[in-house]
Amino acid sequence: MADRSFLAWPFFDDKHRALAAELESWTEREIAPHEHDEHDVDGLTKRFVARLGEGGWLRHAVPAPYGGHHDKLDVRSLCLIRETLARTSGLADFAFAMQGLGSASIALYGSEALKQRYLPPVCAGTHLAAFALSEPEGGSDVAALRCAARRDGDEFVIDGRKTWISNGGIAGHYVLFARTGEAPGAKGLSAFVVDADAPGLRIAERIQVIAPHPLATLAFESCRIPATNLIGRPGDGFKIAMATLDIFRSTVGAASLGFARRALDEAVRFVSRREVFGKMLGEYQATQMRLADMATEIDAAALLIYRAAWTKDCVADRVTREAAMAKMYATEAAQRVIDSAVQLFGGMGVVSGVPVERLYREIRALRIYEGTTEIQKLIIASQVVAQGEKP
Repeated sequence: MADRSFLAWPFFDDKHRALAAELESWTEREIAPHEHDEHDVDGLTKRFVARLGEGGWLRHAVPAPYGGHHDKLDVRSLCLIRETLARTSGLADFAFAMQGLGSASIALYGSEALKQRYLPPVCAGTHLAAFALSEPEGGSDVAALRCAARRDGDEFVIDGRKTWISNGGIAGHYVLFARTGEAPGAKGLSAFVVDADAPGLRIAERIQVIAPHPLATLAFESCRIPATNLIGRPGDGFKIAMATLDIFRSTVGAASLGFARRALDEAVRFVSRREVFGKMLGEYQATQMRLADMATEIDAAALLIYRAAWTKDCVADRVTREAAMAKMYATEAAQRVIDSAVQLFGGMGVVSGVPVERLYREIRALRIYEGTTEIQKLIIASQVVAQGEKP
């Protein structure tokens, strides 16, 4: 059982504590039996989304007017859900996260017609969402995006490629960011909703990664969509993307926190029963020091994550600095915690199917997606400098 004492922190209300307890019980019943399944990733992702919808958990991924639980997205709830799911299954966490990430731009800036069309089925788990930002030539450098959209009467025509797209190939829609040219660089981007069956959109490649998830490269070849599928105004794309990531970067940290907690639990259990040179591995001082480091990193990560989430929910509309710190520290700390768990397991730690081996594969991508560690450092530094320049 993972440490739940952090739920007593003042960042949380009773509704958050109730949510965590209910979800933990539900996850044990609905997700845990499938935590080792990796043979049908597309099918299992779809089943997880459906179960999350049936269980009411996707109500936390959309606002209340469209079937959601809160009037606006509650980041503390999103973080608690991702942490709890990730502790059992990285793919279940992924399934939940993409429903939120792939629809939040619509919830934040979309027209009422777009919200009514896309958000209720996302909430119900009957329609899979995706977020299409990265390109072969531009991921972290959003200003370098080349995918272009031009107005043609009542339509936009899109040409270009997107890659590393989560839910690529199985999503019902993609929130796409493309260059419309209102201004140079990042100020010339716009956001659109592109249905999976839009003419001119095809799946160019499915991408296989070390921790199986549905990923693909998308090709847009004179892809036509209605002009009404524009999210917000022309040129708002960068603002929309950053506002969406402002919410979900903290939740990436929460997912990594779930991985780290599971790794510590597995390590404690292992060293308590593993005998080495006549005594239990956990009795050695070197082991105890490693466990102390792991536990401290987990608590430090949790403090940063839930500070960022509480700040977003209760204090400030933008939490760029806090979210970047949470994402950067939590993912890096989880990598260290999981690596320590593998080391304590010795040879068993790299056996396929052992929980710490799976966690080792799962954590690596979180230090890259939604902004690499290096990008987070640049964001934090720019925020610190800007704050220091204020009179």
